[in-house]
Amino acid sequence: MSDKGKYKIKQLSIFSENRPNRLGAVAKVLKDGKINILGFSIAEGAGYGVIRVLVDKPETARDLLTKEGFVVKFTEVLAIQMEDRPGGLFDLTDQMKDINIEYGYGYRNPPFAVLIVRVEDIDSGIDKLLAGGLKLLDNVNFH
Repeated sequence: MSDKGKYKIKQLSIFSENRPNRLGAVAKVLKDGKINILGFSIAEGAGYGVIRVLVDKPETARDLLTKEGFVVKFTEVLAIQMEDRPGGLFDLTDQMKDINIEYGYGYRNPPFAVLIVRVEDIDSGIDKLLAGGLKLLDNVNFH
C-alpha cells in the first residue's frame, strides 16, 4: 500500500428503493453478520436512496448485502479530524478551499469530530490536506 493508501477508506454505497424499512433491512443484515457500523448517511433522489456506510468489515458487509439482493459498491473516502467546538467545521473548510468535495458527513468522536468526504481527486486531495497541516485518519481506524 502506498503512503496515500493508508488514508483511503472503503465506504459502502448501498442503493435501495425509497420505501419503508430499507435502512432496517440493511441494519439487520449487518447485525446478523456481526458487522459494526462506524458511520453512515442517507441520500435520496428519483425514488431511490443511497445509504453510505462505514463498517469494520467492508468486504464481508458487501458480500452479505449482495447476497440479500442489495446493489453495493465501494467508494473511497477520507476522514479528516477537526476540532469539536463551534467554528470547527468552518476552520477546516477554510483550509480546503481548492478541494472539490463531492459530498460529506460528520460525526463526533470525542475529544474531536470527524468529517468524512468524497473528493473529486483523492490522491491530490490527500496531498493538499496533508500539506495544509490537516490530520487525516488512517484506514485502520475503520476496521
